[in-house]
Amino acid sequence: MKRALITGITGQDGSYLTELLLAKGYTIYGIVRRSSSLTRTRLEHIYGARHFEREKLYLEYGDMTDGSSLRTIITRVAPDEIYNLAAQSHVRVSFDTPEYTVDVADVGTLRLLEAARDYQKQAGKTVRYYQASSSEMFGSTPPPQSETTPFHPRSPYAIAKVAGYWHTVNYREAYGMHCSNGILFNHESERRGENFVTRKITLAAGRIKVGLQKELYLGNLDAKRDWGYAKDYVEAMWLMLQEDKPDDYVVATGESRSIREFLDASFGLLGLNWQDYVKIDQFYMRPSEVDFLLGNATKAQEKLGWRPKVSFSEMVKIMTEYDLDLAERELHAKKFSRS
Repeated sequence: MKRALITGITGQDGSYLTELLLAKGYTIYGIVRRSSSLTRTRLEHIYGARHFEREKLYLEYGDMTDGSSLRTIITRVAPDEIYNLAAQSHVRVSFDTPEYTVDVADVGTLRLLEAARDYQKQAGKTVRYYQASSSEMFGSTPPPQSETTPFHPRSPYAIAKVAGYWHTVNYREAYGMHCSNGILFNHESERRGENFVTRKITLAAGRIKVGLQKELYLGNLDAKRDWGYAKDYVEAMWLMLQEDKPDDYVVATGESRSIREFLDASFGLLGLNWQDYVKIDQFYMRPSEVDFLLGNATKAQEKLGWRPKVSFSEMVKIMTEYDLDLAERELHAKKFSRS
């Protein structure tokens, strides 16, 4: 029975990866930060599941800014695979908190790799390591972007991810470790954080439809992204670590759409014209913008056999219907509380 250690387990990708690995018979250990509030809503359905499943999922207190906690956890857990998904991943927020963003995504990656290297050396076993890299690393480099495309990061988050990428390559080349980078393009779902633009859109569409909200404030509507469904993308992470030789892979759909097109799709499903509700707010503009991301995932398709299953329109439909249901339940709760 394989053991997997996941950082960032309470996030969108972490929850989907946990489901995937549990279905494959893994025992999962997740690193969570200690805080006064419990932010594990994406994992609650697993804890509420059969006793058997709960027995195969364990959460460990640790932090990417604390190397000693990472070493202690890795030694105790003795993982076969490590998936590093932890980051302050909101690009706009990274301009406001650059030091913290870099400490977690850059130096934190180095701490985790070093802890894994020490454990591997002491235990005499191979640990396979996955690094969550990002399409934001390409920045202003013209599309399409593949594994050979030069990086030109345009935010503290992207810069930190570039550093984490090269740390991972260096540990592979310098120490012979099984370390792979997944350069994932934008991937969304109904579990996406509510402050990310796609989820802001689908949440607003649902709330506007039922009368709970009147306006939606956004930034640059012309930015184009290669959007896929997060549940598809975590399968690519797992496939990378099943390969005999570690490598780096772009994971993308090969299609790009603007935020305007996302608005058209989501609001259109509910019979709404987004132009009646969307306002531009300079607060949401990035100091330096990434205009056009479009991934070439040929390598992942040919070597891993990976392809996205959920189309853009299907993904938007899943998210919009989920958030419409949330809005309807919120409206019902408000009416009930007044009665």
